[in-house]
Amino acid sequence: MLYNSFEFIFIFLPICLAVYYLSAKLSRGLANALLVVASLVFYAYWDWDRVLKSWPHFSLADSNLALILVSITGNYVIGALVRRFPKKWILTIGVTANLSALAYFKYANFALFNWDTLTGQNFKALQIVLPLGISFFTFTQIAFLVDAYKGAAKELDFFRYCLFVVFFPHLIAGPIVHHSEIMPQFALADSKKWQPNNIHIGIAFFTLGLCKKVIIADTCGPWANGVFDSNVAVHFFDAWRGAIAYTMQLYFDFSGYSDMAIGLSMLFNVRLPDNFDAPYRSVNIVDFWRRWHITLSRFLRDYLYIPLGGNRKGEGRRKFNLMVTMLLGGFWHGAGWTFIIWGGYHGVLLVLNHVWAKRRSPLPIPLARGLTFLAVVVGWVFFRSNSVERALHILKSMAGISSFGQKLLVSFDISGYQMLFLAVLVGFVNVMPTTKQWVEARPLGYRRALVLGCLFFLCLLWMRNALLVSAPSQFIYFQF
Repeated sequence: MLYNSFEFIFIFLPICLAVYYLSAKLSRGLANALLVVASLVFYAYWDWDRVLKSWPHFSLADSNLALILVSITGNYVIGALVRRFPKKWILTIGVTANLSALAYFKYANFALFNWDTLTGQNFKALQIVLPLGISFFTFTQIAFLVDAYKGAAKELDFFRYCLFVVFFPHLIAGPIVHHSEIMPQFALADSKKWQPNNIHIGIAFFTLGLCKKVIIADTCGPWANGVFDSNVAVHFFDAWRGAIAYTMQLYFDFSGYSDMAIGLSMLFNVRLPDNFDAPYRSVNIVDFWRRWHITLSRFLRDYLYIPLGGNRKGEGRRKFNLMVTMLLGGFWHGAGWTFIIWGGYHGVLLVLNHVWAKRRSPLPIPLARGLTFLAVVVGWVFFRSNSVERALHILKSMAGISSFGQKLLVSFDISGYQMLFLAVLVGFVNVMPTTKQWVEARPLGYRRALVLGCLFFLCLLWMRNALLVSAPSQFIYFQF
């Protein structure tokens, strides 16, 4: 079920809120249990039609719901063991089991393809359906096991652990949360009471996130697709238009999702961690990773970079640890060489950033921002491209190389309003307040409420018009 769908906004969400707050009057435990059920319904909605079509020959192993329930049960048992017997080998078994499941579903066919390429053999691709949100709920549960081993997570109730994992605002695409960040909020005395201030904040976050997704990201998407999904040559302006369009699409799509997730959780009196802090205003690549996908950066730092040794074992080891962390971070995003190259590219940038910081004075802020933004855009070309060859072609076109001496097979129309729209977005992300700043700067008030109401109505019109063409568009990070 998509946040940007009419069935979610007008059916699932109102019913879920009503059941949650009404049941809380009878029992807080009952409210938590029903929220778990609602979240599982939300998750199972994605493949219900596939289950029905293949019934009665459908295997539970092919069900998203069955997989996540097995994952939750197994991690709860291992978490209980590692709390009672804090042995490293128990933790290792738990982390290995999680990573093995992730590797099978996400990387098995990639491994077979590369093995075939090296050996010349021809293995048949496995019939694997990537479970929705597996990257996120796997990392969330690995963090829980490590925190339990350290004594920082003391969850004893199975339903509360289920709620921690499947709470639907963060289940599919994060933010990647720690147990200590959200579960104590469910235990607060006022957590099951209807709190108007939290409702106002939640609606504001959700509306602005919805606007980012359906009006901005979904507008930029086709412009990027026309460049990246085609196999024909593109010239200089088309390459740049496609790269900037994807740069804006990805940001407004994922930050829009994160805003909606925060807004939805606030409707239940729970505040999820921030995931974005104006990343395109970064003055260097280190700053970028402190602002972009903040919870993933934190996870990679705490559970990979620091355990590898961080910066405690000398400058050479620090550079090595940065490269390993970013290569694995890139591989986490997808089973493809383009993601690995993207991760390695950012690893190199981070190493160069640290070298520059030690030997050179900082650049003027406008120049630093511009160079950082340019470096990020170049990286997104690999991130979005379907192949390394396509990425290199687009980068050559952006540099004005591939167009020289070649007859273009096609030339996409350069639309003035598209270029203007993208230019406005580049300016927007550099000067406008973030969603958090806008929502929490001052009380909502009638004027701001009117603005939000108009934006919400505009989003509904946009969604209705989009439905006349196709189904609601998925969020980009649902694919990871």
